[in-house]
Amino acid sequence: MSAERELAGRVILVTGGARNIGRAIARALGAGGASVMINALSSARDAQETVALIEQSGAKAASFIADITQPHEVAALVEATLARFGRLDALVHNAAVRMEQPFENIGFDDWHRVLAVTVDAAFLCAQACLPHLRRSDAASIVHIGGQTGHQGAAHRAHVVTAKAGLAGLTKALAVELAPDRITVNCVVPGRIETLRGLPGAPPAPAARSGAPPIGRRGMPEEVAAMVRMLCGPDARYITGQSIHVNGGGFMP
Repeated sequence: MSAERELAGRVILVTGGARNIGRAIARALGAGGASVMINALSSARDAQETVALIEQSGAKAASFIADITQPHEVAALVEATLARFGRLDALVHNAAVRMEQPFENIGFDDWHRVLAVTVDAAFLCAQACLPHLRRSDAASIVHIGGQTGHQGAAHRAHVVTAKAGLAGLTKALAVELAPDRITVNCVVPGRIETLRGLPGAPPAPAARSGAPPIGRRGMPEEVAAMVRMLCGPDARYITGQSIHVNGGGFMP
């Protein structure tokens, strides 16, 4: 990847961009020269902190609070992005809900909540962004998947199903949107060092088991570097892929 600001002039929308991997992604895109719209469900203060960090690097950024499982709020988010920056070149869907429950204890509301934030929101955001992405000469959609969606996990049937669905949506859109020169890929983090503080969220996976073969947990910035590359000019021949960033913890 070029060290220069290869994303200069681009506008990228990042869902779930207020903290952790989402914040690292937003900052990496800003460092590449992109203007970044950061979406969060309720973490307005964290989102504003991310905006400030991006602006300190010399890039432009803004935030917009929206529930991206609701079509009218997704429409408002996209319109706010256009009003602020005038165009849209890429969508990074990072928002997700991570819960752990024995299968027999998963209520339908919990099941639907996990799938709604991961899969329904990916559908709604991609569909709302599509007319604007088609106007770009080098548009991208990047989904943030999950390793358990490829290898399974106990007590996470809803999360595993949602992340596996996201990988399937990636392939479907990659084929359908290829004539529009829109690339669609899924970045799949492994054990990443993040802060977990939401009610019902599990501890970081590496805290429960050993490190992957590379000998350590990954950092959010290492996931972000892959996303930045996929949004840039060096990745125009990559589409329909689930790209694992996991230190060898899972080798498909």
